[in-house]
This record gives sequence, C-alpha cells and structure tokens, in this order.
Amino acid sequence: MLTALILADSRFPGGGHVHSGGLEEAAARGLVVDEPSLRSFLHGRLLTAGLLAAGFAAAAARGEDLAVLDAELDARTPSPAQREASRAQGRGMLRAARRAWPSARLAALPAAPHQPLVIGVLVGEPYEAALTCAYLAVSGPASAAVRLLGLDPFGVNAIVARLEVEEVAARACEELPALGSPALDLLAEAHVRREGVRLFGS
Repeated sequence: MLTALILADSRFPGGGHVHSGGLEEAAARGLVVDEPSLRSFLHGRLLTAGLLAAGFAAAAARGEDLAVLDAELDARTPSPAQREASRAQGRGMLRAARRAWPSARLAALPAAPHQPLVIGVLVGEPYEAALTCAYLAVSGPASAAVRLLGLDPFGVNAIVARLEVEEVAARACEELPALGSPALDLLAEAHVRREGVRLFGS
C-alpha cells in the first residue's frame, strides 16, 4: 500500500505534473470554466480514460503478459497524442521507480511503457493498482484546473474526494475495459497542435 501512496503523491518525480489530462485544452476552449464544469469533466474522464487505465493497471498487477497488455492498450487508445502522453508518463515513472524499487519485472518493461502498466507492476495488487490509476486520472487534471483557472483548491479537492474513484477501481478489476473517450482524444489532438504558450505537455 505504501508504494501506491507514493505513486499517487504529486511530489513523486514521475513527470505527471506536466500533464493536464486534456484539462488545458478544455479550459482554452471554454469547456471548463468553474467548479461545476470541472466536476463534469473529471466525472467523464474517470468513467472513460480512468476506467481504461485502471483496468490495465490491475491486469499488470495480476502478472499478465506485459507485451500483450502494452499492445492492447495501444489499440484502445486511438489518439497518437494520448498514446504519447501515456508513454511519456510511463517513461518518467519507470525511471524513478527503477531507482526506488529495482526488480526483474520492472526491468522487463519496454523503455517507454504505458503508465498504467508501470503502476500495476509496482503496486502488485490489482485493486490497489486500479485505485492508484483511477485517482491519478482525476487528480492531475484537478490540480491543473487550480493552476490554469485559479479555482479554489479546497473546492477542487472536495470535487475529487466525492468522485466514485473506488467504484471505478472495483469495476476495473473485473475485466479489461474496451471503451473509448473520443472527446478526450479530440482535445489531446487539438492540444498538441495548438500554437503559442502551453503550460502542460498534454
């Protein structure tokens, strides 16, 4: 459980702080402007991209074939920008994890794995791995909303605390999800093409 807590900590040097999970683009387009619209965005993200990531983290924690899982997660992530963001975060997390928790299974991961696979290998227990992934799917964008929109951090934290993160983690342990999140895919592709200053990589 300690490993899961460390990975979920925003101070873990895995590079997650440079990704907004689509929030920056949503804010730029006026889709997220206040706490109610942030709540809606995070709820949708949790039930789509969050559930997908949590399912793959749980599968990796069960010891399923990492190469197969990597290919299947690629197939379920149609947006090249989303795939690159997942792999960039996985690469950063893997780099930090190899220093903290060296293991043969970590060494078996490719150089740029999807982030949920790294979380699953590190945590090693399916529900805890899924819970960590589901939480990270909403905590990063929530933190980005405070920075980008100047929202009240207490209010934003309350939104995250009330999301059904535990229920999503439990569902993720049942089977590998195959659902998509086309709105997030479109936001990711628009964000990577946006000219000018961007605070976040995704």
